[in-house]
Amino acid sequence: MTKTLVIVFVKNTTLGSVKTRLAKTIGDFGALEVYKELLKITKKAISEIRSDVRIYFSKEIDANEWTNFPKYKQQGSDLGERMYNAFNDGFNDGYKNIVLIGSDLPDISAKHIKNGLNALQESKATFGPAEDGGYYLIGLQHAIPELFKNKPWSQPHLLQTTLQELHNLNISVSILETLNDIDTYEDLIASDFYKNNQKLQEKIQQLND
Repeated sequence: MTKTLVIVFVKNTTLGSVKTRLAKTIGDFGALEVYKELLKITKKAISEIRSDVRIYFSKEIDANEWTNFPKYKQQGSDLGERMYNAFNDGFNDGYKNIVLIGSDLPDISAKHIKNGLNALQESKATFGPAEDGGYYLIGLQHAIPELFKNKPWSQPHLLQTTLQELHNLNISVSILETLNDIDTYEDLIASDFYKNNQKLQEKIQQLND
């Protein structure tokens, strides 16, 4: 059976360092509360995965979080370098199909991650598009350095640029279901995640009164 790995990129839950665009509207405390709720959703999805899982923290390994998983610190000067290094670690350790996800997706489930891993049985790369033009999931059969260099991170044409690169390299790719991540206040209030979470609404209301 193919040795598969799921990498989860998480941010340290420190005030002022998560969901900074959202924080401009609801404040640092509100943004932190939102991120903590999104982490719970990510943890639930990961708990239903049979593949190996590695957690990569943005700044430092948190001993109190993700206690049942191998934990690492992201290495690199930008997001591309950090993702490439995490993939490379996995491939060097003998994994064949690797999927990497973020941790700010209100609708992520085990199904999306499994679909990403399954897609790698047919294609050399797979992407879960985000509605803002980026991607929430990237899966690879082997390291492709070009995908992570000189890319417009956090820009609306990130996925399009990346897919063009794969086309130029003649590498097969499959595309998964599109999901929305939460970057702005508009994203937040439009999401079922927020509409259905009375406690979170009340917390944010109290913090901004």
